[in-house]
Amino acid sequence: MSSIDVGRVCVKLTGRESGNRCVIVDVVDRNYVVVTGPRELTGVRRRRVNMSHLRPLDERLEISRNASDEEILQLLR
Repeated sequence: MSSIDVGRVCVKLTGRESGNRCVIVDVVDRNYVVVTGPRELTGVRRRRVNMSHLRPLDERLEISRNASDEEILQLLR
């Protein structure tokens, strides 16, 4: 399994955003991370998410902690 770190691309498993890709922008603690889509591209808005609701992928973006949606949007396009 992929490690959970800033920049890791994941797929949301639950909720109305399930099936959409997102990027971890901050690690809150061992159970929660902050993710973003950004919304214009994937439909995932910036929010705190339980780790059990994510499936990490092998893909990783080189971003800094709390990177803006604009930075992430440029890397995902």
